[in-house]
Amino acid sequence: MTSHLRPALSLLILLTLITGLLYPLAVTGLAQLVFPWQANGSVLARQGRAVGSALIGQNFTAPGYFWSRPSATATYPYNGLASGGSNLGPTNPALREAVRARIAALRAADPGNTAPVPVDLVTASASGLDPDISLAAARYQAARVARVRHLPLARVQALIDAQAHPRWLGLFGTPRVNVLELNLALDGTPPQRAE
Repeated sequence: MTSHLRPALSLLILLTLITGLLYPLAVTGLAQLVFPWQANGSVLARQGRAVGSALIGQNFTAPGYFWSRPSATATYPYNGLASGGSNLGPTNPALREAVRARIAALRAADPGNTAPVPVDLVTASASGLDPDISLAAARYQAARVARVRHLPLARVQALIDAQAHPRWLGLFGTPRVNVLELNLALDGTPPQRAE
């Protein structure tokens, strides 16, 4: 019996050390060396203080900021631990009502804007934590943000263009803008007399 137990325990201890300690330390060390910003959570800071991650969306509701995609986590105080979609299908009346309510809220926040509302401003993603919106969604909100912040519309549009991320490898996905990064750039722009 001991002849079977000793090698089994030795192998258990060896594999525990390799897979439970050495391998995770090696991967963590390599990630810190090669991709330190990503390995540490892609944290964005303002004045030396962390304000969020570039990977996790935040709920902006003030009219002077660009708004993110709707999130199922917004029923809590935008809690990333509550990640998940609403699981409402396209034929579900509750989804249609939610979209109508979101369109009404966008129209109420910017009554002069008669452009079609981009779909990503009224539908949530599967995770509910998308940090990005389409360029169309950012441009849809540009006039409201410019008006509230007393900025020329051209300056706000230039900020959108400066913060835009192209398709990955020029092929995959859609051009997009990270909402937190855009709002941080917006906060760094002094108000001017709108023309």
